[in-house]
Amino acid sequence: MIKFKPFIALGAILFSITLLLPAILVLPFISERGNDTTAPPAEETPAENTGPAVEVSIYREEQKKIEKVDLEDYVAGVVANEMNASFEPEALKAQALAARTYIVRRMISETESGLPDGAVVGDSITYQVYKNKEELKTTWQSKDYDWKMKKIEDAVQATAGQILTYDGQPIDALFFSTSNGYTENSNDVWANSVAYLKSVESPWDKNSPKFNGQEEISIQDFESKLGVSLGGSASIMTNVEYTSGKRVAKANISGKELTGTDIRDKLGLKSTDFTMTRSGQSIIVTTKGYGHGVGMSQYGANGMAAEGKNYKDIVKYYYKDVAVTNSESLLTAYMAKK
Repeated sequence: MIKFKPFIALGAILFSITLLLPAILVLPFISERGNDTTAPPAEETPAENTGPAVEVSIYREEQKKIEKVDLEDYVAGVVANEMNASFEPEALKAQALAARTYIVRRMISETESGLPDGAVVGDSITYQVYKNKEELKTTWQSKDYDWKMKKIEDAVQATAGQILTYDGQPIDALFFSTSNGYTENSNDVWANSVAYLKSVESPWDKNSPKFNGQEEISIQDFESKLGVSLGGSASIMTNVEYTSGKRVAKANISGKELTGTDIRDKLGLKSTDFTMTRSGQSIIVTTKGYGHGVGMSQYGANGMAAEGKNYKDIVKYYYKDVAVTNSESLLTAYMAKK
């Protein structure tokens, strides 16, 4: 009589289960996906881009040629040149919004561009400073390129398609480096009063390395550039009037009335917040802030971001009563006309 050995039976059962288990686990998935076992999972299928494919035609002023790039690549190339990549992410997003608004406004405008046929924008400070990735690799050290470009592209992607509008139209999204503690009303710098370009306090700028400035100008250059003769008077400016942004609106210099903007432009000053003193054969000009002062202060935006404000908070602070909207409908209409 053969004795029953339990451990042999147990081994046989386990061996059978091992053979059958893979088939049992696979069957439900085959039935769900049908017979096409090669189809990729739904989550791997890229989302369809429903927005219009838009290229920006840039006139490269030094090379004297037109370069066409994707709209968002253009925005990244502007942000990389117009704002320090070490700034807070939310400040970079605010800058991306301003840069995109500028180019969308320019593209849909029917005004004469003054550029060669086919170009909608230049690449210099007259427009927005732009460099492509190859140029940025040269500008930045190789060890910095990857992190700087990623940070900027993240900011651009996070705001993709968004622009600033007032009454449904893209705004003139002016920006500058550093305020004197206040931004300017547009009509204190240029002829027109723009509803969304109003003076606001900007206390964060005091932390900017460009907040305080000083330069020495020879009396000969000073007189030549302003068309004045100082004589022996110790007082250089009289009858000084100030703007809402605490900058020089007008001043009398040796009997000649000049606007603060004229003085800044002719002397090449950093700001229209300036004072002047005579020192021997030179004029010492002390300034506060850097730039025209209208719109968004970049160092102010960075200060707001450091305090926890997001990019929408920032742009709505510096541009009064604007909306953050999608540019798709405007760009679709623009592309349809081309």
